Amino acid sequence: MVNAAGKFGPYNQPVPARSVPVGGAWDTRVLAGRGPTGAELVKSRIALRVRLRSVAPGDRLPDAGVLAEELGISEITVRRALEAMCQDGLLDRRRGRAGGTFVAADWDAVVAVLHDADEAAALDSFHLLLECGLVAHSTGEVPDGRLDGLRALVEELDLVEDPARLLELETRFHLDLAEALGGAGIREFAADLLGRQCLLGPAPDPAVVRARNRCHADLLDELTRGAMDPAVHAVKAHRRAGLN
Repeated sequence: MVNAAGKFGPYNQPVPARSVPVGGAWDTRVLAGRGPTGAELVKSRIALRVRLRSVAPGDRLPDAGVLAEELGISEITVRRALEAMCQDGLLDRRRGRAGGTFVAADWDAVVAVLHDADEAAALDSFHLLLECGLVAHSTGEVPDGRLDGLRALVEELDLVEDPARLLELETRFHLDLAEALGGAGIREFAADLLGRQCLLGPAPDPAVVRARNRCHADLLDELTRGAMDPAVHAVKAHRRAGLN
């Protein structure tokens, strides 16, 4: 069973009251339970890269040293994590001049074995809590223009037909929302959380993503108006759309 506690403690636990904004951004140093294992961090970030289509099944991953620098962990930790993922069937190791570490061609089938409904629900509950908190804190204080990129994502989601592109854009929306309302540190927090969600639960159907996108649009409208309660309601409606 995959451990959903990870970087920030059990995801079904409330964010502590000390998680307060500092200088306009949230200080993730005071969030509970910080400190995932290197393997958990590497696995979640690779899963997120696949969802965002920066890599695809069959693609070669960056070298361990590059990943280590990007994630802020040691190269030996990354190498061990990649080896574990090879043993799990998520990655393939190839030798020779054209060798390296590649995303397994059957990535989706292997990830399906990792699905855990209970832990996926816990992650989803934590994500809901995080976004409700960000929205409640930020309503009425979002500078003009900060939501423009999010509106562009909503508009593109309405036009896209490809299911993989729909999932990519929705994931980008939640990453960009975390940064717009909480800063770069909260975006990193959300990236770890979303990567775990990619591993533990099945991808939503395109119809669900489209229903959620209506909630995205409502959320941006309410944030622009400075209406906190309707904005929080839009976040909760987004989750309910995925449960129907």
